[in-house]
Amino acid sequence: MSTAFWLTNTTLETGYQNNNGVVTGTNTERFHLLIDGGKISKIIPVTEAITDDFPQKDVKGLLMLPSFVEKHCHLDKTLLGDRWRSVTPVNSIFERLEIEKKVLPSLETTTQERAEKLLNHYLTSGVTHVRTHVDIYPEVGLKNLEEVKKALQTFEGKLSYEIVAFPQHGLLRSNAKNLISEALHQGANYVGGVDPATVDGDIEASLQQMVDLAVEGNAGIDLHLHDADHLGIFTMKRLARLTKEAGLQGKVAISHAFGLGDIPLSQAKGVAEILADAGISIITSVPIDRKFPPVGLLRKKGVPVAVGCDNIFDVWSPFGNGDILERAGRLAEISGWVDEQSLAQTLSFITDGKTPLNHQGEQVWPNVGDDASIVLVDASCSAEAIARRPGRVMTMHKGEIVSDSFEERIDEK
Repeated sequence: MSTAFWLTNTTLETGYQNNNGVVTGTNTERFHLLIDGGKISKIIPVTEAITDDFPQKDVKGLLMLPSFVEKHCHLDKTLLGDRWRSVTPVNSIFERLEIEKKVLPSLETTTQERAEKLLNHYLTSGVTHVRTHVDIYPEVGLKNLEEVKKALQTFEGKLSYEIVAFPQHGLLRSNAKNLISEALHQGANYVGGVDPATVDGDIEASLQQMVDLAVEGNAGIDLHLHDADHLGIFTMKRLARLTKEAGLQGKVAISHAFGLGDIPLSQAKGVAEILADAGISIITSVPIDRKFPPVGLLRKKGVPVAVGCDNIFDVWSPFGNGDILERAGRLAEISGWVDEQSLAQTLSFITDGKTPLNHQGEQVWPNVGDDASIVLVDASCSAEAIARRPGRVMTMHKGEIVSDSFEERIDEK
């Protein structure tokens, strides 16, 4: 365990500024924080003298935020580190799958190399936890899982992670059940799935197999659900019932869940209540080319919601830079969240719910005893960080500084 040290002159948010009940800004103050044993062990105002001999790192007023969580990435799919290529348009997901089967094995770089490139980018952008989907199908077996695990091992102590054993070509369609089961034995944490109706062709059998695998492997479920409108809604409702019957509440997520954005809000309210009752969370990549789940409504109804980047320069899309803070800013922009409080609360979608201030403007983070997993940004407050996507100057994971461009920033100024 590293030696204890002080982060001095850090800016923390202490409350909202109000004018006749209207939030007009955010109050901040500077503090010194003692980092010890991977935790925040002391928080004192800058007016209080430090009386011990622990090392000090003066961060000169940088804003401290909880480090970020990337809930949806594909470390095995990214082309980062390989040569540029655009994307071939297709007419169906099945055409895309065949293209991917041919392209990925032909690359000059290895899966591990490309995954490490993306992981390093995550650290510099403030991410210290990732959930990665890893493609598993008969032609590739568990090779992608093995390569991704090697990449993650090189970042041991720098970030935490979860692995989804993802049958991209369909759990039933590619007859991947035994491979998924083996992946769970080899360290995967979640059973993946994709479009039980469109890809697998059998909603009931596909969902039931996912649930059976999760129960047998003591794992969770993360289902990619692109199916639109009421087809998607029917699938969600059925998964909710199976989740409760199997006792998997709190261990199931639906990624994309586009159907929730296709139906009227009056109908979405009822579906949100069903999802909340089953403890199912929603993960959205905030696409700009189609409707996505009504995040604000889901949050009000008690459904946990997270934002993830998903595609980051791969065979599916030439876009995506892996900046989860930028993606949260996109959510706020599309949603019309422009006031101080709404912008600040958007942070919760990329921090597993952590925000410096709650909705009432009370300071709720950080506290003594919290993990020292933080990001220091060049901004005045959370609202500005969401709206302006400032530079991430330092990232810390459980007390270890894992990315630090502080000196470069000072030189630039």
